[in-house]
Amino acid sequence: MSFHEVQFPTDISKGSAGGPERRTDVVTLRSGYEERNTIWKHSRRKYDASLGLRSLNDLHEVLEFFEARSGRLYGFRWKDWADYRSGPPQRQVSRTDQLIGTGDGTDTTFQLVKRYTSGGVTYIRDIRKPVSGTVLVAVDGVAQSEGSDFTVDYATGIITFASPPGAGDDVTAGYWFDVPVRFDTDYLSISVDAFEAGAIPAIDILEVRV
Repeated sequence: MSFHEVQFPTDISKGSAGGPERRTDVVTLRSGYEERNTIWKHSRRKYDASLGLRSLNDLHEVLEFFEARSGRLYGFRWKDWADYRSGPPQRQVSRTDQLIGTGDGTDTTFQLVKRYTSGGVTYIRDIRKPVSGTVLVAVDGVAQSEGSDFTVDYATGIITFASPPGAGDDVTAGYWFDVPVRFDTDYLSISVDAFEAGAIPAIDILEVRV
């Protein structure tokens, strides 16, 4: 996949709007009951970056970023300010935030994940774009050191241990992460006069599978 490991300007993404989208087929029967079926196993996030624009300088920064990504051609990192940590956005990251696997004495690689739980139901989301330098890991509650005990592939979210965690040991992690996205248009319609008058051009951002 064509992807640039660069983050969209965070001061602009902070003012944006967006979130997860699901795709569900709903069929209403003659009796009034419904049959519902999900098409996607995983949600897909959409954002509108235009709401974060505050000045012509912001607009120019997005224009530069758009051109460097060749429109929809190259993906990039996006900070979702409502959901960018292994725990709640206003809580410090802990190395026990998320269970990412259980050791079996053999496996050395584990995918970062985030669990969303409500009403006894849990959705597990793979985290592919952790932020460099933010990943904390523990095995059976014991802190591990990046570089000596484990390494992180920041392009895939895969943790690799120097030695396999013991059988039955919980492997946990805490981290910041970005969402892999792309522009959902190859055309930016920009008018300086319209912008200064309050008309903001639409800048749609769409999550990509990586």
